[in-house]
Amino acid sequence: MLHKFEEPVVSGVNGTAAIFFCGCNLGCVYCQNSAVSRKGRGKELSESELADLFVQASGSGAHTLSLITGGHFVRQTAAALKRAKPFIKVPVVWNSGGYELPASVELLEGLVDVFLPDFKYLDRARAARYSGAPDYGQRATECIRKMTELAPQAVISDGIIQKGVIIRHLVMPGGRADGINIMNCIKDNFPDALVSVMRQYTPEFCPEAFPEIKRKVTSFEYDSVVEAALRAGLKGFMQQKGCENSSYTPDFD
Repeated sequence: MLHKFEEPVVSGVNGTAAIFFCGCNLGCVYCQNSAVSRKGRGKELSESELADLFVQASGSGAHTLSLITGGHFVRQTAAALKRAKPFIKVPVVWNSGGYELPASVELLEGLVDVFLPDFKYLDRARAARYSGAPDYGQRATECIRKMTELAPQAVISDGIIQKGVIIRHLVMPGGRADGINIMNCIKDNFPDALVSVMRQYTPEFCPEAFPEIKRKVTSFEYDSVVEAALRAGLKGFMQQKGCENSSYTPDFD
């Protein structure tokens, strides 16, 4: 699909050609893409068919080609990209949950232009409760370090990112302190990366078993994390109030 609600340097005016992979290596209870991450909606493709899809999608008038949550298919995706890359005329974006091994990321060297990882948590208890991954903070730090080695500087031309790393952090209910710590971690480890502080947490995707996050993020919570990013001297993007509803999520029907 042409997706127009990513960061401005990714979507531009026309949108990014978004290809979603089924499944996920995380178990986030609030996932807004559960139709594909949990329910397996999609179809099986060979590496050759996937390469053809990359080329076809990238020629749809999009500014970029976004490969979304493909870490559990990284070897097959890398093989398809090797076939397709000479025919793809737009930057290739690796949209990642941030829970990948550095060795997996390294397979994408020369094939992916822009890395767009999440940095969801540093707090082990929150990572365990909401994503089933208590080691998430350590793994994400290692993963993003490898990404910044492969794409150390952001290059933007005519408003569209050509190379670089954009680190996303979704501010969550009750996650203010963790978000501030993540901004400081980025400052200390990845000061040249761009940062996207996201406000679009949507409680309607969260089950009743997690009442503490069955609400929208407050302005105080979100603004505190943005202010931490500004104090740290980080550059990037923020979201306006009003994006925290399902109309900003992809329609998988």
